[in-house]
Amino acid sequence: MDFFTLLEKRLSTRAFLGKEVEEEKLQQLLEAANSAPSAGNLQAYRIVVVRDSAKKKALGEACFRQGFVATAPIILVFFADPEKSAARYGERGRELYCIQDATIACCYAQLAAVASGLSSVWVGAFDDAMVKGVAGMADNLKPVAVLPLGYAAEKPFKTGRQGLSDLVSYL
Repeated sequence: MDFFTLLEKRLSTRAFLGKEVEEEKLQQLLEAANSAPSAGNLQAYRIVVVRDSAKKKALGEACFRQGFVATAPIILVFFADPEKSAARYGERGRELYCIQDATIACCYAQLAAVASGLSSVWVGAFDDAMVKGVAGMADNLKPVAVLPLGYAAEKPFKTGRQGLSDLVSYL
């Protein structure tokens, strides 16, 4: 698929079929995330793959009761590792670079999902402590994104976008 077509097809899906995601597709998504650039190539992030129904339901609750989260066959949760980044880059690594690392890894996984015929929705509204608890992650890690994914059970609508003149400045 052409890259620009892929971008057009990336839409937020909040309803998923019960069909399981093939292991090969999941591995492709994880490999895509692993190929994302990161500050100093530290890859200061962790990814948790959630398939367990009870854990998915708990994540839906942690995402401020967004029930659709639990309906996805797989949920990827991306965590930043501030201390790993801070060891090389100090406070800027702790506050920014690790967040960027986790975010771009999630973005790569999301685009790989589209290329694989899957759908997803980026969820950023959640209770950090609850997400860490559900995922069993250490306190030093920071949840950055929750990515429910699977086969779409709906045809998501395309949202309007701002014009480039509202977003871009030329110097």
